[in-house]
Amino acid sequence: MKALFHRALIVASFALCAPLCRADDGTMAQPPNEIRVGMYAVFYHVTAQDLSGPYVIPGLNASLKNLQTPYFAYERYLPWNLSFELNLGVPPLTKTYGRGPATVGSVPYNGQELITARWLAPSALLYYTFLDEQRFRLRPYIGVGLTYVNFYDRQTTAAGNAVSGGPTSVSLPSSIGPTVSAGLSYKIARNWGVYASYSMARVRSDLTTDTAGVYRSAHISFAPGALVISAGYSF
Repeated sequence: MKALFHRALIVASFALCAPLCRADDGTMAQPPNEIRVGMYAVFYHVTAQDLSGPYVIPGLNASLKNLQTPYFAYERYLPWNLSFELNLGVPPLTKTYGRGPATVGSVPYNGQELITARWLAPSALLYYTFLDEQRFRLRPYIGVGLTYVNFYDRQTTAAGNAVSGGPTSVSLPSSIGPTVSAGLSYKIARNWGVYASYSMARVRSDLTTDTAGVYRSAHISFAPGALVISAGYSF
């Protein structure tokens, strides 16, 4: 009798905890396609050479402010816990601020908004998700891939023109670099899930400014990190 009671207690305990981590008897099988919508929080980790060129004083550098933008993704589920993702954020308006001396001559520099630009940055990643989808609702995943960045709508502000000595155009060539990501997925129902992930990408470009034929340049590494919170519908 004591052995029977002990076995019954084990079975009852398993029955109580199973719904918290397990899917429901095969009804949670993953459909092959998924659309996700959410928000990016982008954190810049900028390292840049000081600006160089004619009439440039030492120590002129730049910084960018973090930002948020809507996130969209298409996920294709593959065998062996693999999946392929294409994602894209709404191109954010990125503002570049001067970092360095308080003034350039008599013109304010440090902390001034100098350049604005938008960037289109689609990513393609291959993910591996741990644990069995038939048994666990909460599952960690990791991914690697590539991010392509195209800078457009590049403008100098009035403060940027004043620092440069007149109306100035800006060149920032496109960039492609590796991306890594890690996150958690939680399956709410067969067709619905929520996701949280953090990604890091290598984004590098060479800034060139042109002020009436006077060219100045700097190499910039943006190294953006992106926290993504999203919800997905599978079909």
